[in-house]
Amino acid sequence: MSGPLDDLSVVEIANWIAAPSATALMADMGASVIKIEPPSGDSMRNKLRQPRFPEGVKGTDMVFQMDNRGKRSLAIDLNHERGREIVAQLVDRADVLVTNLTRGRLERYGLGPEALHRRNPGLVFALATGQGSRGEEADNLAFDVTAFFGRGGVTGLLGEPDGPPVAPRPGAGDHATSLALLVAILGALRERDRTGEGQVVETALMRVGTWTVGCDMVTTLIDGRQPTRRSRTRPFSPMNTMYRCADGAWLVLSSHNQATWPEFCKAAERPELVSDPRADSAANRFANAEELVAIFDEAFGSQPFDYWVPRLKETSLIWSKMAELPDVIRDPQAREMGMFVELEHPDVGRFETLAAPFSFERSEVRARGRAPEVGEHTVEVLDELGMGEDAIRALLEAGVIKAPAPRS
Repeated sequence: MSGPLDDLSVVEIANWIAAPSATALMADMGASVIKIEPPSGDSMRNKLRQPRFPEGVKGTDMVFQMDNRGKRSLAIDLNHERGREIVAQLVDRADVLVTNLTRGRLERYGLGPEALHRRNPGLVFALATGQGSRGEEADNLAFDVTAFFGRGGVTGLLGEPDGPPVAPRPGAGDHATSLALLVAILGALRERDRTGEGQVVETALMRVGTWTVGCDMVTTLIDGRQPTRRSRTRPFSPMNTMYRCADGAWLVLSSHNQATWPEFCKAAERPELVSDPRADSAANRFANAEELVAIFDEAFGSQPFDYWVPRLKETSLIWSKMAELPDVIRDPQAREMGMFVELEHPDVGRFETLAAPFSFERSEVRARGRAPEVGEHTVEVLDELGMGEDAIRALLEAGVIKAPAPRS
């Protein structure tokens, strides 16, 4: 079975997570992806190595493996003019260039969109930034913690009303941004199918952060006010919060249909609250939410989660168990959806990682192999460009490129 992007050639000049994870998904869909790295390697390599991993896994960063699988690595020093010429030659043959280097840095290297489009008019030039590529802050560096969560407005909406901000989880904003970048690339490729012309597409961590909280932002655009943080104990309705069960598991509810109130009270074994004057209307349930949540805290806290499952299944409520990550791994539904994939690594052996977050009915989407070592495919890629052994050896000796020693 073929992949939907089998005929695409992609060059990546990027590091960390947001841009590389977009090209990893393109590789899953069959695209040929060449990752351009400095001789020292992508800055992300081994940055999030987990000390709790078994001894055999400690030498490999699993986050890097996820976001760089299925690619080939060309280690090249862009400070050398010859190195920049080689990259330009690769881009001449490419359908897509994906980068998160600043526009200023790209221009200094002679790898800006205008220069590359003169050489390859059909190129889709995809740029991932922190705060965009225009304005006074265009070249300011950013991570998702600062641009997506911080400046994008996400962190300001999270946490208890009077408490400190909630610390973001690593890479969450990056992976959301990668999906926006991927959508833009695929749209530009579709346009190129019609016109034959490439173009620049761009997304930014800050922009995607604000998009993710769009339900709040569109109201703030009208009234200019910051939404109030919502406490678990002060929701819009007792049917839209979380309750801790006797075994410590959390029940998550998100039921906006006020007609389900009698079902909720019956499932929680508090039928008397259906007609209680504190809760006999949506307005009263909102006004008395804190008091009502305390009652349901006591109710759901009296029995373990599994006790409530058959009672909740009899209702039309929207609910789930709050899963911790080991629970997700064991979840039969996650397995049914194909959320995980197994890869082979020469140092680690077989290991599981996340699969692409989408599937096709008639096309193959799969992880095509582990992430490469730094410069693992340098010689192979240059050979495809028509360079002979002597020319490649000269580049190695001059420090323009790097290639690892063959594995024994």
